[in-house]
Amino acid sequence: MGYLKNHLATLVTGVFAAVMTVLWAWFNGFAPVLDFVFIMAVPISWFLVIVLWLAQMSTDYMHNQNHSAESGTHVAQKTKSVHSMSHSTESGTQVAVQNTEMQSAREDLSKELESLKKDVKLKDEQIERLQKQISALKTRVEIESIQAELARLRAMTSD
Repeated sequence: MGYLKNHLATLVTGVFAAVMTVLWAWFNGFAPVLDFVFIMAVPISWFLVIVLWLAQMSTDYMHNQNHSAESGTHVAQKTKSVHSMSHSTESGTQVAVQNTEMQSAREDLSKELESLKKDVKLKDEQIERLQKQISALKTRVEIESIQAELARLRAMTSD
């Protein structure tokens, strides 16, 4: 986990928004242009703070990060929960279900691999056949060029 539990960007943007808010109150009425700038910048910066906070909370939720534990102890807690799950009977059924799901996924992937191998074999055969055709065409072109050269030489000798 990063600095400040990955909320560093939220904190920096929040400090910037707070400073902008204080400056807006301080420079209120100083210049109309500054009022316009602050009217635009302060709500946008607070909006960014909210969006960054929500994005980080969403990322933490999706990756199941616990902010009360540091990254090293978080891994240890995960391994403890895995070991305790394997010892309980309710978890045993979950592990069995996961094993059957993994085996079915493995079988599906092996079938897909076999079909891909067959496709590759067919493609290799097609490539080989095309290479033979190309070499035959090259031979024909060479024969035609030799015949054209012979015809040119015959024409030159007959003149």
